[in-house]
Amino acid sequence: MKSALNGLWRLLPTEFRRHALYRIAAAVAPKAEKPPPICDGQIGLAGELSRSSGLGEGARLMIQALHAQQIPTTPLDIGTLSEPRRLTDQEKHSLSDRAALILHVNSPQLPIALNRMGRAFVQNRRIVGYWAWELPTLPPIWRAGLRCVHEIWAPSAFTASALETIAPGRVKVVPHPLAVEPPRPSVLDRSAFGVSQDAVMVLLCFNLASSFVRKNPISAIRAFREAFGDRKDRVLFVKMTETHHYPEDERTLREALAGMTNVMIETRELPPGDLHALTHLSDIVLSLHRSEGFGLIPAQAMLLERPVVATDWSATAEYLDESCGFPVAYHLVPARDPRGVFEAEKAVWAEADIHDAARKLRIAADDAALRKRLGAAARQRAQERFSPQALLRAVEALSRSDATS
Repeated sequence: MKSALNGLWRLLPTEFRRHALYRIAAAVAPKAEKPPPICDGQIGLAGELSRSSGLGEGARLMIQALHAQQIPTTPLDIGTLSEPRRLTDQEKHSLSDRAALILHVNSPQLPIALNRMGRAFVQNRRIVGYWAWELPTLPPIWRAGLRCVHEIWAPSAFTASALETIAPGRVKVVPHPLAVEPPRPSVLDRSAFGVSQDAVMVLLCFNLASSFVRKNPISAIRAFREAFGDRKDRVLFVKMTETHHYPEDERTLREALAGMTNVMIETRELPPGDLHALTHLSDIVLSLHRSEGFGLIPAQAMLLERPVVATDWSATAEYLDESCGFPVAYHLVPARDPRGVFEAEKAVWAEADIHDAARKLRIAADDAALRKRLGAAARQRAQERFSPQALLRAVEALSRSDATS
């Protein structure tokens, strides 16, 4: 009987099964206590700490920043939804009973994470959800984790605005504190990547797990081709990861690159230092994303004094403008994601103007002095916007009874 039921369950649509799992988990998960418990100054920070993802990187950045500010912080690697990791007794006992719990786990999955941690571990703690989303509206399933958290932090005003529609008054903007420990490039030079020292190098960097259609590399390729054609002194360097999980996306991208003689492709998982070296060795960083909840690649490029050519919409528009980069014109279109992840009623995202992007690529490529000036301005802007101040204020408020709840 059990195997028969399991077989019937697997016949149901994947999206239906996933949402059913989220709703069941939300129904039985520990709820945020009222009034909110006061934190004793210690932090337990949970997330997919060993995964190469936006949420994983965001969690690691916050841990680094909290340690740098000498705030007692215990990292809690809970794995992913498909490959969970249960906390050891030693990890649980290392956290005081009144330590706050910050989860870099989005709302639909957060109840599952809390259930795996156990009610006894979660109770009497201030619970914070650090949530990342890339559209101005939210799917209904994003309400799943609302009753489990006392407050919500978001990496950008763009994301916070969407979250405010379901949790008014409970959302704080806490940008990733990138400036605490800026990217440190390794000693690799261009020869390690097969790129000539004399070429103007344009970097297109993305993770296929973050949605191929949202990252929109095809438009970036078209803009580069329009700007430079087959010029040997203009090189497009495509850095993509998770190709083994998304072979169809990789095939689509390689088809778009077919016939190009001034392109390099890198699919290896590089150590952070080597990835930062690749960014630093580039002359221009290109991102014609349809939407970003923060934009780690553009933000880190700015800290490395690289001028960024990026769609002038969503979170990147909060820190990149003509004084420090090359914002690209766009128009809004209905959001359509073949994977079904970025779908919400009446949701829109941006379609970058390829001609404007090509024009700005040419301007940037032809003027080294301009690139240097904008790169310096970009670094200053990033240091200001991605300082730890917002994080420190939010953490300090966890120890007060008058904080958001």
